[in-house]
Order: sequence, then C-alpha cells, then structure tokens
Amino acid sequence: MNHILPDYYVSEATWFYLSLLLTLAVFFRFDRIFSLRNLDLILLLSISPGLLFIGGYPVVGNVWLFVGTGLFVIRMSIDCFFQRRPRGEQNLNSFGMAFLCVSIFAFFVVRVFTENPAPDTIQTVKQADSLLSMQDSSKAAEDQPPEAGPTARLLAAPVVPFSNAVNYGTLDHATLAARIMAILAHAFVVVGLIIMGKVHFADTQLGLAMALLYLLLPCTAYDVSKANHVLPAALLVWAFVTYHKPILSGIFMGLACGAMFFPVFILPLWASYYWKNGLKRFALSGTLVGVVLLGSLILTSVDRFSFTQQTIGSINWSVLKFEGGQQMPGFWSNYDSAYRIPVFVGFVLLITCLTIWPRRKNLGHLMSHTTAIIIATLLWYPQQGSVYLLWYLPMLLMVVFRPRLLHTTQNFEVDRNQQSSEKPSSRFQESVNIVKHTSQ
Repeated sequence: MNHILPDYYVSEATWFYLSLLLTLAVFFRFDRIFSLRNLDLILLLSISPGLLFIGGYPVVGNVWLFVGTGLFVIRMSIDCFFQRRPRGEQNLNSFGMAFLCVSIFAFFVVRVFTENPAPDTIQTVKQADSLLSMQDSSKAAEDQPPEAGPTARLLAAPVVPFSNAVNYGTLDHATLAARIMAILAHAFVVVGLIIMGKVHFADTQLGLAMALLYLLLPCTAYDVSKANHVLPAALLVWAFVTYHKPILSGIFMGLACGAMFFPVFILPLWASYYWKNGLKRFALSGTLVGVVLLGSLILTSVDRFSFTQQTIGSINWSVLKFEGGQQMPGFWSNYDSAYRIPVFVGFVLLITCLTIWPRRKNLGHLMSHTTAIIIATLLWYPQQGSVYLLWYLPMLLMVVFRPRLLHTTQNFEVDRNQQSSEKPSSRFQESVNIVKHTSQ
C-alpha cells in the first residue's frame, strides 16, 4: 500500500478498531440490545483480539482463541433450538453495503499485491507449474510438506499461464500467480455469499450483509494472502449454494476434501442429509472428483514411490499423533498431547450426534452442524488450530444471518402415479419458496 499512498500504513490493531466501529455501526441492532444477532456479533468481534495477542503474548492469544472457538462450537450446536428468527434489517441499505464491499475488496487487492504471498501458496503454484509441464514434484513435497491438497494445484493450473503472459517485469511469475490465487479465492467467497442470500434466503440484502461482514472482520484482513486457507471454505460455500443439486454439490465437496483435510469430517453429515434422496448422485460426483485429483498426482509422478510420496507422504502425520513433547505453535504447545485424546473423543461424539440427529434435516441443520464440526476440528488440531478462522468464517456468517428456513428438507413424498404429461415433482423445494421471515 505504501507504493500507492506514500507513508500509508494500517497496523493490525488499527484495522481491528476500524473494523469494530464499522461492524457495530452497520450490523449492531441498537433497538434490540438483547438479541441473537447482537450476541453473534459480540462473539465474532471478541475473538479477534486473540489474533493480536498471538504476536506479543502467544500463551494469552492461544488460550483466548481456544475459549472463543469452544463458544462457537456450542453456539452452532444449539442453533437449531432458536426457532424464532426475526428479520433484522441492517443499519445501511443495500447500495451502501455494496459500495463498502467494493471499496474494502479494492483495499484487499492492493494489500495482496504489496505484501509477500504465503510460502505455502508459492509452493502450490510451483506444484501447479509441475502439473502443467508433467514434471515430478515429489522432491518438493519431500523437502517441504504442503499444507494444501491436490485441489489447490489443480485450480491454480489455469492461473500459472496467465501470470506468465502478463508478467513483463522482474516479478517472479510464481509470486504473481499466488497473489492472483488469493484474490480469486476471496472473490469466490464473496460472490457465493451474495448468491446464497439472494437464492436460498430470498433476500439480496442478507447476501450483501454476509459478504460485507466477511470483508470487515479483522481475521480476513490479517490472512488475506493465505489462499490455501480460503479455498476450502470457498468451495464449501458453493456446496451450500448448489445443495439442491446433489451432483454439483458433490463436485464442490469433493474439491473441498482435496484442498484440506477437515471437510472429510462433514461427509457423514451430508450423506445423512441426502440419504436416499440424492445420496448416490452426491457420492458419485464426489468420487469422480477424487479420481480426477488422483490423476493429477499421477501426471506429476515418475514412479510408484513418487506417487506415494505425493499422496500419503505429503501429509504431515506428526501433527496428528497423540504423543508428548511436540513443539508446535498453538494452544497445545504448552500441554502434553495426551490431553488432546478426550477432546478428540468428544469431537467424534459430536460428529455422531449431529449426523444422526435430527433424522430429517433441513438447510438450517445442515449449515449449523457443518460449521460446528469444522470449528470443533480446531479444538484438537495441534498446529495453530484455533488461528485458522477462515476455515469456517463464511459458513458461520451464513448461520448468523440466515432467516427461518421452512420446507428445506428433501421431498420424500414423490407421487409415483404422476401422469407423464405432468412435470415431475422436484426432490428439493424451489429455494424461492423455502424461506419465510418471521415478523419482528
């Protein structure tokens, strides 16, 4: 930013204060102080100081984030009990929110192009370059295990030729491609949230509100260049956007599972949602995506050992072992890893409970339970677990802003005696007819 505006600099603390004031001005309901919306806003804003403490006071910051993450798990787990969800207008109209979205996103673009990209994003770009040239990339995976899976390199493949074509200066093409990836990942999230509000919530203003709050929160600005951490959440957002079409939803879910490990834990929940009404299509499309991802690994493998190194060997298994003496940044760095075992057991029980209950789920259950499982993953994940707020932030905002959703379960009552001249009943209700706002 200093290259465009001389002597211009916004520190992380300053961004937090500006974000706090703007968020309260736009979203806080001053006419209903004790409301669910205000409680959610306070929780979202209260977790941000933990990110500031990480730099100077890591112990305080990790404890702060761990407690905040636990509160979010509780909030998402009991979301289905809040039946009355009054429609709350924002303190700014749609045109004002759209203006703020464009303005903040423009600042993010400038920030991405003026700061160094994340090292793991650079590595993903290099792996995508190896994929295009069909070169062995197992050596790079052995030297530095990547944080992202094969989805990241596959989606980065179209960006690499473009960065090579437009890069005429001394800038490394991998750096330019990494910056473009970060911008596209955030744009994918913003557009998905807006479409989610317009199509499934029947309110474009809610979509703009979710997108604006996503851009306003400090955690987005702090990690704006970490494309690999934004990509899984972006794919999950679009899995929700296309939830009424199991094939498309399965494609996005398969890509998300190939981008990072944590979406794998929500597969049982989504399978229970579709069950006999779209499960085969959902599973088939996800499986085909998995085959494509494995094929991309084969193209960059010279032999069986190279392929194994890029699949199993690229996973940092040391962070998943319940062993003592691990020196990793995060909450569990100050405690013996054996204490993670009961937390992981509780995590498995949470997945089981949210998968089998309620038996017939609607879109509201699917959103809140998915978010709860993803957030709960950070409680036992040892490597900076609670710091990765971008893993679940878009889904959390969908739960916070969603209205009361009715008739979003699968339509199991399909009339088998319909005449051929009639239009068959859809397995899913049209999204325009599934939303009903309760009066204030």
